Formats: sequence, structure tokens, C-alpha cells
Amino acid sequence: MKYWSLLLLLCPLLAPAAPVLVAEADKGQDELVIPYRMYRLDNGLTVILNPDQSDPLVHVEMTYHVGSAREEADQTGFAHFFEHMMFQGSKHVGDQEHFRLINEAGGSMNGTTNQDRTNYFQTVPANHLEKVLWLEADRMGFLLEAVSQRKFEIQRDTVKNERAQRIDNQPYGLVGERMGELLYPREHPYSWQPIGYVEDLDRVDVNDLKAFFLRWYGPNNATLVISGDFDPEQTLGWVEKYFGPIPTGPAVERDLPSPARLEHSRHQTLEDSRIRLPMLYMAYPTVYLGHEDEAALDVLANVLGGGKSSLLYQQLVETGRAVSAGASHYCAELACTLSIWAYGNPSRDGSLAPLKRDIDGIIAAIAERGINADDVSKAVTQLRSELILGLDSAEGKARQLSLGQVLKGDPLYVINAWRQLAETTPADVAAVYGQYLQSRPSATLSVVPKGKTEWQVAEPDYQTPERQLPERAHIDELPLREVVDNFDRSHMPEAGEPVQVQVPPLWRHTLGENIRLLGTVNDEIPAVSVILALPGGQRAESEGELGLASLTAAMMNQGTARLNNGDFSEALERLGASIKVRSGFYTSLIEVTSLTEKLPQTLALVEELLFSPGMRELDFEQVKARMLESMAQSRHQPSWLAQHGFRKLMYGETRMGFPDDGLPESVAALTLEQVRDYYERFYNPANGHVIVAGDLEPEQARETFAFLTRWQGAIPDLPQVQTVPQPAEAGVYVVDVPGSVQSALRIGRRALPLDASGPFFHANLMNFNLGGNFNSRINQNLREDKGFTYGAHSYFTGNRDAGVFVVATDVRGDVTVPAIENILAEFRQFKADGPSSEELSYLRSSYSQQDALSYETLGKKAGFLLQLAMMELSPDYLSEQQSIVAGIDAGELTKVASQWLSLEDMVIVVVGDKAKLEKSLAQLNLPVHDLTID
Repeated sequence: MKYWSLLLLLCPLLAPAAPVLVAEADKGQDELVIPYRMYRLDNGLTVILNPDQSDPLVHVEMTYHVGSAREEADQTGFAHFFEHMMFQGSKHVGDQEHFRLINEAGGSMNGTTNQDRTNYFQTVPANHLEKVLWLEADRMGFLLEAVSQRKFEIQRDTVKNERAQRIDNQPYGLVGERMGELLYPREHPYSWQPIGYVEDLDRVDVNDLKAFFLRWYGPNNATLVISGDFDPEQTLGWVEKYFGPIPTGPAVERDLPSPARLEHSRHQTLEDSRIRLPMLYMAYPTVYLGHEDEAALDVLANVLGGGKSSLLYQQLVETGRAVSAGASHYCAELACTLSIWAYGNPSRDGSLAPLKRDIDGIIAAIAERGINADDVSKAVTQLRSELILGLDSAEGKARQLSLGQVLKGDPLYVINAWRQLAETTPADVAAVYGQYLQSRPSATLSVVPKGKTEWQVAEPDYQTPERQLPERAHIDELPLREVVDNFDRSHMPEAGEPVQVQVPPLWRHTLGENIRLLGTVNDEIPAVSVILALPGGQRAESEGELGLASLTAAMMNQGTARLNNGDFSEALERLGASIKVRSGFYTSLIEVTSLTEKLPQTLALVEELLFSPGMRELDFEQVKARMLESMAQSRHQPSWLAQHGFRKLMYGETRMGFPDDGLPESVAALTLEQVRDYYERFYNPANGHVIVAGDLEPEQARETFAFLTRWQGAIPDLPQVQTVPQPAEAGVYVVDVPGSVQSALRIGRRALPLDASGPFFHANLMNFNLGGNFNSRINQNLREDKGFTYGAHSYFTGNRDAGVFVVATDVRGDVTVPAIENILAEFRQFKADGPSSEELSYLRSSYSQQDALSYETLGKKAGFLLQLAMMELSPDYLSEQQSIVAGIDAGELTKVASQWLSLEDMVIVVVGDKAKLEKSLAQLNLPVHDLTID
């Protein structure tokens, strides 16, 4: 002992040096600046600290500068695949323990991969920060000790399921992949997508994956950002302790920018059996992230297709020539593209050639129209508003700091890019228009329904080169990094003292006789979130009026009598504000977001919209046509078919049994007079609620919303909600989608109406370990043990009058029946045995701490207040919930399970290829029925 102590005294340089401060920024007078301190460890790890005591939570974000662009052309999908592997446990963290520990702490977590980086992030109550740092360090330093061939194969299946669910089995799912191949040569790393090609994953083994980790997952290629309620000195000590001993990885150089280059325009066609609306997608190569022309190109894209006042929307969508259209300038580290898209209207003419001519004409006309100062001002205002609203959460601040540092070496890059945008002139925008767009070659993809190649823009004139896949040399066992610690890393840090969660302080007021205001004051950012909840919604529709509530809300989004749709949208863009109207089951909702400085002007527009909506005949015809096309397209989406097929079987011919937007035949028959009548009756603020969260004092709010008392009109009578017992008998109901590579499953039954602390709440406690979180039995069985699916979950859901219990998942087509059998087996076991003692502890821990994350942003605060108002709750209900969770036992949960998990009551909806499934479904020994979705 004395020998080692003496050695340490004589050789202090053997110990890692303290983290070095390399950059810092203070808040100053600029509300956009995120204050931070940036440090660097001896091993190259970059650490950025952003203390913020506004909420009792912390967000930890680890970003590795490796995305699909770092992959070899014959090893695509590795970066994304590795994202999955990073959640599979490490030397000191058991399988699936990372998810469990974060959920148990009441936190949330995930990871994402794009072309340029992979990030892993978690938000937890502040007292769990040390544990999160220990977890992140363990998978950085010790992941490979826990990687096995079996884990590799399971996650490979999971990635294949993800690709099938998100790309191969989705309408338009292959557009991104085909555009990458059309724009870039095969050797360019942006020519493939982060999900990669399945054949590449099939050609490798676990050692290929280990080699990828050793090359790219060193601390010198990582940036750790911590934002939230923490002590900087203590946190820096933890970072040094857990990350400092991890050896530096191989040197990583920044790749040189490599924008696409097109000598001539290229055309290809994609036939998609899952679509109804043809789509035109065009891409113009431009610059790269951080280029001096980036800001001007952003403005140009905004003028073209950035919103309802844009050229594309006004000239294509408002005229009915397209169902939707837009443009964006997407910038990545190596290349940017200015993309234009439009969905054709097959009810008028499915051909995309006229649409392409229209778009070409719009682009050409910019030369004569020019770019004015107002174009630039709108873009600057919108981005500033987005930046301020993004500062509303620790995650938003950490994401900005991380993105800037990893991709550009500047934590404040996003804010500095806005400053560049603010200095952009109309002449700058005109210059980039001439350089990158006017008469320049583009890559054009025609996406048409199967068998409708006559709708394409042009005959395909570019053949994507075949992929060259050389034989891969087998990689032998690789040496692992050796980490030398002076502490016992196997000991997981204990959580600190529980945080004190404060429910946002509330204020209440009544306007006039019956308009109730409920609000909370928060000045963390200079912004306000408002929700007007007006009694009515879908329940107020009369017989034969299915979809009227949704159609009326859509018409309310079309401007006022004074301002047409484009002018109204432009007025909002000048303010950096948003006003959205939508329908719910019980209410029509007007949702408003505004910077505090612009709130009076924003609410003046709300008042004008509420008292004098446009309701124009031409708008009505266009809105209804777009709604009908959208409804037709949704019938091609497996998840929609499964959800609404299940809903139909649960609620029958009642309003809850039909889609929110109604049925095509009912919407087609609706008239503008019916919409106007619904507006007059049910956009009455009487008995409504006004929810206010943000930088607005109660006295100001009372004065600001006094205009609502001027509404003239009788208070409408609202019908009773009709409910019937579950009309469908237990059995299997098949929606046939020929050629489907997956089966979308919904398994469940009628259950309970919504409540805050009664039977519905108890049922969800029961479901927590069955299918209510990532580590639940159903998800672990189908995803992690079997590799059947990308994810599976179960839940109780409903409204004040009725509800259901349902399991939802998409599985590989060839394992449809085994997946169903495994889900039913989980029902039987949970019904018989209930939760284990470990699961009960997990439930209590997770629920007892999750409120720390519940009120962070203005949106979350407003949502919480809306729930209080709609369900007539006191904030004390949260304490009641915590008491229930603390006192509930396994016996009570088992009793709840026995009530709701009986197999005799279960309805099974299968959306898939009936011809391939029919024989195997018969093995379930259950009645099998065909199900048609209207």
C-alpha cells in the first residue's frame, strides 16, 4: 500500500490531467446565446456544460462524429446498426439494463443516426446524473466485452424489421433511397441512407461490427453535452472519473465537403403499390453546411415553398393543381440540396408532366419577380422564433450545442448561422438563384402508383449503377481497449436525494359568465402558448355529418374575411407565430404560439379568425378535395388500416367507431352551408376554456382575452355521447394487403373510459410491465428475444365515455402467427401470475420520479393545464396517483389483469397479405373473418 502511494507521489504525470477549459460563452444581452463552458479531457473527449436550474432535471447527450457517411460503400447501415447495439448492455451493465435504469429513474432516452453523426441522449431527474454518466462511459469503454453473436443477430433482425416498417412497407418509403442514388455516384457516402442495404448486413458478422466500434467510438471522436440542474464542478469531477481512463481512439479527420455534381438533368421513375397520390420530387445540388451561400439558399427555399404564402403553395395547392407542395434547403456536413416536392391530384389528372411544367415556370418567374427585403425579413423572423422556442428545454439547448460543435467546431453555430441569415440581402438571394437554380440541372423522381408509368414526368434517362460487392475478408478476434481504473467501476452510483417537483403554480379567472381561464406564468423564454378549447368537436356532428368537425377546422385554417389563406399565413410568418385549428372528440381547439413581444398582434389575428373566418366557396372546394385525397391515401397505409379496423370492431356504428375525419362518402356530401352552421353553433367560447402558459401575467391575460366575451349567439346544446357494447366477437379479422412484407397487428378489447385515479389509472399500472415500456414483457419477447419486430407495446386508451385495451406492433409477414401466439401467451402468464416483485419495484420507481420531466416546456405546461380543465381535476390528483402507486401490490395488479386479459374477449386485427397468411392463421383455431375498411 505504501509503495503505490509513494509511486503516485513521485510520478504525478501518470494520472490524467484535469479537464482543460477551451471555450466559454455567457448569456450577455442576446436571448439566443446558450451559455456554456467547454472542456477537453486528455483522451480527446469534448465536454460542454450548460447549467440551468429552471427545472429539476438534466439532459445528457453523447454525440459521436460518425454517421452513414463514414461507412464503406459495401458496409452500409453500420452506423445505424451500431446505434442499436449500444443499448444491448456493456461489461458492467446487463442486457437491456440501460433502458430499465433510465425508465426506473423516471427518465426518457433514445438514439438517432443520420449521415453525419450518431447521438445518444437521456433526460432524467437531476439526482440521477452520476448514474447516467456511468452508463454512458461504460458503453464507450466496455461495450465490446458484452457483444455476442446472438445479440448481433437479434439486432440485425430488428434493423431489418425497422427498414421493412419505415421504408419497404410504407407509402413513399423508398423515395429517400432512390433520390440519394439518383443524385450521387455510388462511391459518394450520401448515395445510401443511414438504414443501409439489407444485403450488406447479411454479409458481415460480429467482428466487423467490433472493428467499426474500435475505429469510430473513441472519446476523441465524441462530444458530451450536459444541460440542466447540476453543479458544474461536481459534474466535471464525475466526467473525469468515468471517462478520463478510457484510451484515445484512432485519429479522426473531418471529411472534405463534396456536394453533388450534375452535368445534365436526370429522371427516374419509382412505382409504388402503396400510394394513390403521384409525387414529383426534384433536387438541385447546392453547397455544404457552413458555406457562405447557405443562408441565401435558405431564404430562396422559403420563398419557393416555405409555407402557405409561398409561391408553390399559392400557385399549385390553392389552385388545386397539387394536393400539397413545398421546398426546403437541407444542409448536411458534406453537401446540401434544394429540394422541391409536389403531390399530384389524381382526381383531376394524375400526370406529373404538367406539374413539372408549372414548377419550372414558377422557378423561371423568380427572375422577373425578384427577391425583396420582405422575403428575407420573414425568413429571419421565423428562424429567430424557432430558435427561441427551442431554448424551452434542456434537450433543445444541448442539441444545438452538440450539433454545432460536432459538425462545425462551434457550439453556437446554429445561432451564428441565424446571424448570417439576418445579414443576408435580396441581392445575395438573387445571386444564389442564378447560380444554383435558374436553368440548372436537377435530379427528378416521378413516384407513381403501380402500373401508372404513363403519369411519369419523362422516360427514365439515368440508370443507377449496380452495386459492386467484393468478397470480404474475415476479421479475426480483435484486441480490446484496455481501461485502467483506480476505482471499482462495477459499482453503479447511487442516486442523490430525490428532487423536489413543483407543479406549476396556477391562476384562474372567469371571463363574462362562463369562459374559464386557467394559466401559469413562466418567463424562462419570452414566449406564450395558448389553447382555446371550444365545446363541440366530433361528438357535436349530427347524423349524416361525419367529418364535419374536421372539415370546419380545416376551413378555419384558411384565413379570414379580410385576409385570404396566403395573406393570413404571411401575417403569421412576419410575427414568427403560429395559429392552428383542429377538432377533437369533445372540443374544437385553437392552438397559438407566439413570442411575448408579438402576442398582441398574434391575438388580434386570433380574434379576427374567430369572429370573421373566410369561409369562401373556392377554399371549401379545394379543402374538401384535399381532404378526400388524403383519406384515399390513408387507406394505403397498413398502420392506419389496422388502427381504424380495430376501432370499427370496438365501437361499431357510433361516432367513436369511425375515423376522426369521417368517411369519404359523408365528407363528399358536406356543403359549405353545413360548415358555416357548425361554426356558428360550436365555435362559441361560452363554457369554453382558455389555457395560457408562459410569459404573461394573469392581469394581462384577463385584459388580453376579454374580446371573447363579445361573441353573440346562443349556447349550443351538446348531444350525449352514444356508446354500445363491443360489437365484434372474439376472433381474427384480416385486412388484405397483397404483397405486404409485414403484418400490422392490433390485439385487444373494449375496456375503460378515461380517469385520473380510478379503474383506468389502475389498469395502466397493470399494463406497465406487460407492454407499457421498452423493457416490458411483450416488447422484450417480440423484439429483443425473437427479432420479430422493430417494437411492440400495449396500452389502455379512451375518452371520458369509453375506452379500449390494445397491443400494437408490425411484424415480419412470415412470423405473423408466432407473434400472435407469443402475445396471447404473455396475456395468459400475466393474468395467472401478475408482476414479479422486481417488476413491482420497477413500476413504483418509474412512476414516483417521472413528474420531474412533466412540466419543463411551455407545451407540456399547456397540455397539463388542458387536462386539468377537460377532466375537471385539481392538481392534487398527482399526489393521489403517487399514493396509489406507493401502496399498490402485486395481488391488486393481478386482479386487474384477470379482468382485462381474458383471451375469450380478444379481437385480433391482421393487416397483411392474406394469400400468404390464410393457412397459418387457421392454426390459431380461432374464427377468421375478412374485414373491409370503408
